[in-house]
Amino acid sequence: GIGDDAAVVATGKHTVITTDMAVEGTHFNCQWSGAFEIGRKIAAANLADIYAMGALPIFALALLGMPINVLPMDVIQKITSGGESVCKEAGIMIAGGHSIDTVEPIYGLVVVGIVDRKKLKRNNAAKAGDKIILSKPLGVGILSAALKKEVLSDAGYQQMIELTTQLNKPGAILAEAAGVHALTDVTGFGLAGHLLEMSRGSNLKAQINWNDIPVIEEAATLAQKDIFTGASTRNWAAYGHEVELGSDITAWQKKLLTDPQTSGGLLISCAPEAEQEVLSVLQTAGFSNSKTIGTFTVGSGLSVS
Repeated sequence: GIGDDAAVVATGKHTVITTDMAVEGTHFNCQWSGAFEIGRKIAAANLADIYAMGALPIFALALLGMPINVLPMDVIQKITSGGESVCKEAGIMIAGGHSIDTVEPIYGLVVVGIVDRKKLKRNNAAKAGDKIILSKPLGVGILSAALKKEVLSDAGYQQMIELTTQLNKPGAILAEAAGVHALTDVTGFGLAGHLLEMSRGSNLKAQINWNDIPVIEEAATLAQKDIFTGASTRNWAAYGHEVELGSDITAWQKKLLTDPQTSGGLLISCAPEAEQEVLSVLQTAGFSNSKTIGTFTVGSGLSVS
């Protein structure tokens, strides 16, 4: 009901299971020369939900549907090889899976992980006074939209790939910290949507400051040129009534707040005394854009000032 990131099955240590699939027109792009990167991005997004529960992945199964008479076999192999490479970075193997001939490309993973039941992190356990920390900058959805419109720079493309294939491994490390109360990751509902999930589940209000939110510079420039995804508009229509925007928050900034992220950053709720420890873990792991963006308080909804 509150949109946790994975199912949890008790087996001594909890077994954590999640799956997701990417489809043409939403997650894939037309540049099949980047097929390997597409596979990497999709696999990282699947693994992210395991890390967002504070768990460690142990193996994956591949789900593959490809139009074999349309898409060249070497392109299909590059997609799956990209997924395998990310799983290797995560220290796991793809133990099997299933493939079928389909009208449009479909690729995803079923990922299985484990976590000590006492260290399981959900998205509904934030406490009043907790600091809100975001580990990756916003804007990869806008970069993806710009790619489809063929207006994304080479540097922007590289940054999009780097961010979307960066594994959220610190989630498993942060699960060890008593001061970390709640975890999730920012994906299709955008920062605002996933913060609202945490707020609803915890019966609290999230208050964030726009100037503290890490944002991809090129994405901000593109948003000001009215480049964004259709999902951003649908997101606002779904939950905008729960969001209080400061009078100086502009339309392009709202697009970034609702921008859907593929393999987005970890969203962390922690006690004030654990704030520096969390930021240190993230920085050490290579999440150089990590920032404290706000606080949970008594109330409901989301406020952006």
